[in-house]
Amino acid sequence: MIITNEKVFLLQTKNTSYMFRKLDSGHLEHLHYGDKIFSNKETGVSMLDSIAAVMAPKHFNGAGNTIVYSSEHSKILLEQLCLEMSSFGKGDIRDPFVELTYADGNTTVDFLFDKYEIKEGKELLKTLPSSYAENNETPDGNVEQLVVTLKDKEYNARLDLVYSVFPECDVITRSAVLYNDSDKDIRIERILSTAVDFNSPSYKMTSFHGRWADEMGKYESVCNGGKVVCEELAAGESGSRSNPFVIVSSADADDTHGDCYGFNLIYSGNHYESLSSNGHSMSRFVSGIQPTGFNWALTPGEKFEAPEAVMTFSSKGMNAMSINMHDFVREHVVRGSWKKKERPILINSWEAAYFNFTQNSLLSLAKEAKKCGIELFVMDDGWFGERNNDDKSLGDWYENKKKLPGGIKEFSEKLDAMGMMFGIWVEPEMVNENSDLYRAHPDWAVIVPGHPHSTCRNQMNLDLTRTEVQDYIIDSMKKVFSSGKVSYVKWDMNRTFSDRYSVGLPAERQGEFQHRYYLGLYRIMKTLTEAFTEILFEGCSAGGNRFDLGILSYFPQIWGSDDTDAFCRIDIQRGYSYGYPTSTVGAHVSACPNHQTLNSVPLETRFEVAAAGCFGYELNLCDMSDSDKKAVANQVEYYKNNRELFQFGDYYRLPEDGYIIVSKDKKKAVAFVVEKNARPNKDYKCLRTVGLDDEKVYNMVGRVVPYSVKDFGSLVNMMTPVHVKQDGIIHNIIDKFMDMNGEEQKATAIGAAFNGHGVALNSAFCGTGYNEGTRIMRTGDTRLYLFTEV
Repeated sequence: MIITNEKVFLLQTKNTSYMFRKLDSGHLEHLHYGDKIFSNKETGVSMLDSIAAVMAPKHFNGAGNTIVYSSEHSKILLEQLCLEMSSFGKGDIRDPFVELTYADGNTTVDFLFDKYEIKEGKELLKTLPSSYAENNETPDGNVEQLVVTLKDKEYNARLDLVYSVFPECDVITRSAVLYNDSDKDIRIERILSTAVDFNSPSYKMTSFHGRWADEMGKYESVCNGGKVVCEELAAGESGSRSNPFVIVSSADADDTHGDCYGFNLIYSGNHYESLSSNGHSMSRFVSGIQPTGFNWALTPGEKFEAPEAVMTFSSKGMNAMSINMHDFVREHVVRGSWKKKERPILINSWEAAYFNFTQNSLLSLAKEAKKCGIELFVMDDGWFGERNNDDKSLGDWYENKKKLPGGIKEFSEKLDAMGMMFGIWVEPEMVNENSDLYRAHPDWAVIVPGHPHSTCRNQMNLDLTRTEVQDYIIDSMKKVFSSGKVSYVKWDMNRTFSDRYSVGLPAERQGEFQHRYYLGLYRIMKTLTEAFTEILFEGCSAGGNRFDLGILSYFPQIWGSDDTDAFCRIDIQRGYSYGYPTSTVGAHVSACPNHQTLNSVPLETRFEVAAAGCFGYELNLCDMSDSDKKAVANQVEYYKNNRELFQFGDYYRLPEDGYIIVSKDKKKAVAFVVEKNARPNKDYKCLRTVGLDDEKVYNMVGRVVPYSVKDFGSLVNMMTPVHVKQDGIIHNIIDKFMDMNGEEQKATAIGAAFNGHGVALNSAFCGTGYNEGTRIMRTGDTRLYLFTEV
């Protein structure tokens, strides 16, 4: 709901309010973003001025060397005001929203209010992916949009600030569109997407950083003064180094309490998020395209669209904030036929075979997967050109007939006859120097002509700023996706950018390269996803190097990390949970010792960690023992029985790296417990839930975990009449014929008891004593507990 009296603007969601007003000078003063102020629209209109007067800081006098905006408006001191939009030149010296250079070299920018418009529904951006409301009839009720137009009349520049209100998700989005209404070029040095000012210092910014195979580490910084920055500076991707999702909160906020603001950007390129605090005890958060390395020549009559920023607020901690963001991503970012469809369980060939496979070896793997109940077979890298290692053939998208004698068509038909769907890996944005494509079109690679080029993984980026390159990718991918019964595509992108340059751009416009690259990529993705509406696309960029809402606008899920070590994945997937729903995160069970860390983790742990996502396997089932295959089949059955819950339930983080996922109707939930540091004589543990309905009665059943007698080592000799040598003949015979299962744990209680106190789990093994009820939780062990309404 959007309420205005022509001067004060109030944007209302189910639980939050966002408020600003037009000052006499024409500036927009930000007043409030937080808990809802009131619900009645009629009362609201009549009270807007008085509420604004109560909220606005009272600055009547200048302060030392603070700049006065103008003699006509001598009380306007921009450095002391909370603003909706900021720029340099008239007194605001904080992080600016926009920086422009006009044709005469002037950098003073003075955008003032001109007009506003309120629209029903949600208009999409023309050049970039953006959120949407389907037919303007959504579970959110009435989605509305407010467009406030500002003008810098000295230079005939116009700036639209666009606000979209999604009531049920408690989300407001912002974007900006700059128009050049003059007859001279305007150079854009910076244009951001959102800015929120706060009348207090000492907010905490939580951001997520890492590197390849170690994404989404959580970092917290309280900004008492100066600036805290989260940014992808030059990699050319949203990045594993710094994800664009951040949280601004009260300093003591955690998952269950405190004021929390979640911010994200619907964009895949270099980005910038900053929280600063100035000498007037004010804070400012801004987010948008990374200004470093960016500039744009806006010619007369043209416009420039900034990416859309997503904002949500909760006064009930980070869990509630996360659920707002999850709901928004599922309802208004992810789109297409797979938006609400349960995702299939897959087997991926990569860690099973790497480049070394034949059609027969893949079919053998598929047959074993089918026996276990797996639904989708994905053929990863190595199927095309002369691709037997990573130094050749990227860009040559034709089948390697030595590996696939009948091509994709025959292979996919054999899988279809087996009752399995077929998926395929591609990396269309890249080219190897040793490839037919590069030999034919060396100028299509992103290189600086006449200068040495830095490579990564033996490959170069293709120049997607050029339409002919975009068209080549579209045409070649259409041929691949039409060549057989393709149900799934894994779209990879395995390097960042270096030597950013396009031979298609003049020297003075090279600062436009990175943004134009993504305009080209989005055109490619939009064209292909609209042409192949039934294919499930999964994004990937050396794992989670491009995990963002821009990609999710086309691909409903993204591979979370190239690290499949379950113990590492606990932290990585928990990091994603702050801003992204489980239905968007690809997670697989892999072999042990793990190929990235050489760590060994129990098969059950690997399953229970990967279950909180779009689930699959990435190992060689053909090499597994019968008992392990039986365990995999059991895991697959368990996941299928609870797939909707794992993928589409409300995700709450629990202490000690646990989680609970609760169905929307509160009738079912699954909780996850992990032991990261087993200690002797520590047998008590309480599982306290979040999100269950206090009034409902639930049965809780723990997942029964299979064990081997070998797990007890030489302790077996405490129970046997003869000495048993570890891993000896007798030990192996006992293990083969003796089935051992973990504890059974059941409980029945009202939701309020599970939420308010929790359930005491069975006594843990603590060095002495053991029976069938003993909970064995070694370092690295996990357990799932299923709650169902009675």
